[in-house]
Amino acid sequence: MQDILITGGAGFIGSHTAISLVQAGFRPVVIDNFANSSPVAVERARELAGGADIPLIEADLCDAAAVDRVFSDYKIHAVIHFAGLKAVGESVGKPLEYYANNIGSTLVLLDVMRRHGCFNFIFSSSATVYGSPEILPIPESHPLSATNPYGRTKLFIEEILRDLAISDDRWHIPLLRYFNPVGAHPSGKIGESPNDAPNNLFPCVTQFAVGRRSELKVFGTDYDTADGSGVRDYLHVCDLADGHVAALREIGKLKGAVPINLGTGTGYSVLEVIAMFEDVSGKKISAQLVDRRPGDIATCYADSTRAKELLHWEAHQTLRAMCEDSWRWQTGNPNGYES
Repeated sequence: MQDILITGGAGFIGSHTAISLVQAGFRPVVIDNFANSSPVAVERARELAGGADIPLIEADLCDAAAVDRVFSDYKIHAVIHFAGLKAVGESVGKPLEYYANNIGSTLVLLDVMRRHGCFNFIFSSSATVYGSPEILPIPESHPLSATNPYGRTKLFIEEILRDLAISDDRWHIPLLRYFNPVGAHPSGKIGESPNDAPNNLFPCVTQFAVGRRSELKVFGTDYDTADGSGVRDYLHVCDLADGHVAALREIGKLKGAVPINLGTGTGYSVLEVIAMFEDVSGKKISAQLVDRRPGDIATCYADSTRAKELLHWEAHQTLRAMCEDSWRWQTGNPNGYES
C-alpha cells in the first residue's frame, strides 16, 4: 500500500480526499497545522473509511525539520498539496501573509521531496489563475493572470512548478485547477467548517439558514449576468476528491507540469444557488444585496475536456445534490466540528 502525503489534509477537501484514497487502496498520511481546520475531520474520515489507518501529524509546512521527519518516518509515494491560506477578500488585505505562507511552505515542501527522492506532486491550484475570463468555458490554454493576491500565489506556484519540471524530468506534476468546491460527504459527518467567518457562498448560506450567522450578503448584483449576481462552476467535493485519485492513478503518464481543469462545465449564479437552498431546506433565505468585493469577477466555469481525456474523470453530482449534502452536514453539525 502506497503512502500519499496530504498537506492540509484535515481541511474541507483534504478530509474528503483521504476517504477516496483509502477506497482506492492508498494510505493517506495527513499533515496539518489546524489554522483553519480540525483534527475531528480526520477522526471522522477514519470512521467513514471503515476504521482505516490515516496517520495525522500536526506541523506547519514552513517548518522544514518537521516536514523532513514525515518523509523519514513514511515512504511517501506522492504528495497532494492542499495546504494554504485561501480567502480572496482576506488576501487583498493581507498580501504579505499570503505570499509568505502559500509560496514559502510550498518551497519547503518541494525541497524536502527532492532530497528524499519523491517526484510525484499533485498541486491544488485554482481557476483564479485565469483572472477575468476572456473565453467561456475556460480551457487550460486560456491566458493566465490573477485579480487578487490569493490567485497570484497559485499562479506564482504554478510558475515555480513549471520551472522545476523543466530543470528535472523526474517530476510528475498535475496542476489541478479546480473551480468552486462545495457540498459535503453524503453521510453528513464531514463538511466545510471554517474556523473563522466563512468567505465562500455555501457555508455562508447554510450557517445563516441554521441561525449561526445573523446576516447573509450577496456581493455584487450588477454583473453582466442573467440576474446580476456572480456566476460560478460549483463542483461537489466528493467529485473533486475522486479527481485527485484519478490524477494519482495517471500521474506516471503526466510528464512535467500539466494543467488540468476540474469542474462541471456549468455555471450557476449566487441567486440561483440561494433559490436551490430554499427549495432543499424549506426555509426562506433573505440576503442583503451589497457592493462587489474587490478582486471578484463576473462569470467563471470550466472546460473539463482535458480531465476526461487524461484522467478519465468527470463530475457527476448535480447542484441539488450539492445543496442537499451541504444542508445535511450543517443541520447535523450546526457549529461545525465544535459541536
